[in-house]
Amino acid sequence: MPPVPLAVTTSTKTDVATVREARAVAQRWSLPFLPRRSSEGIAPWLGTKVEALLVVGGDGVTLWEPQGSFGFHAGMAHLRRMRLRQGQRDDAFLKVAELVPGDAVLDCTLGLGQDALVASLAVGPGGRVVGLEKSLPLCIVAAEGLQRYDRGADSCAIEVLHADAHAYLKTLPAKSFDVVFFDPMFAKPKKAQPAFDVLRRFAEHAPLTPEAVEEGRRVARRWVVVKGARHTEDLSKLGIQPAPTSRFSEVIWGRLPATP
Repeated sequence: MPPVPLAVTTSTKTDVATVREARAVAQRWSLPFLPRRSSEGIAPWLGTKVEALLVVGGDGVTLWEPQGSFGFHAGMAHLRRMRLRQGQRDDAFLKVAELVPGDAVLDCTLGLGQDALVASLAVGPGGRVVGLEKSLPLCIVAAEGLQRYDRGADSCAIEVLHADAHAYLKTLPAKSFDVVFFDPMFAKPKKAQPAFDVLRRFAEHAPLTPEAVEEGRRVARRWVVVKGARHTEDLSKLGIQPAPTSRFSEVIWGRLPATP
């Protein structure tokens, strides 16, 4: 039998509550649940019984594959949210997106939800943030992690959908969201922790197309915002002029107006 592409199990803490939670995760995402004995390692399973494994434990949901693992972590988004709560509006994403309370934001490339978390605070409890993620394993890690994250009463919940952004955009009426956001995976990765190498193997690597951007402009009420890497033609290929930013930043931002 070929290995199952993706399944759910528990951490080594196999108490009743953990098993119940792991089974609930498997049911939510229509995945098989693999019971695990408390002393049983998962290394022999990877590549034989399963290609990848979602492990549910006290630290949330972690994705394991033969080369390593990664889990949800708010990371820099936590610090960016702290600064925003202190009244600092110098966040590059927020400056180019010009988000205000009550806005609706569509994040077409959710990843682990870093920018979506910042947007959820900027638009407030009366706003809306929807995140699309094409990779099912990455989508599950993000959705389960965001569900467990203590965002506070000053932020809206983030709605996570497993969907291809271009296809999903085509289903939406015009002017459905104030801001549509794209953060495609950089072709040349920066130096990062080994866990990010695992994330990249599961992430969508197809380049952002002009057609998808035009769909975004149709769906947006104000802006389509795109994130790119400095010293590349990521934005210029899409006809986007990068916004001014620090010369020390490896990231550039740009935007296009919504279709009139």
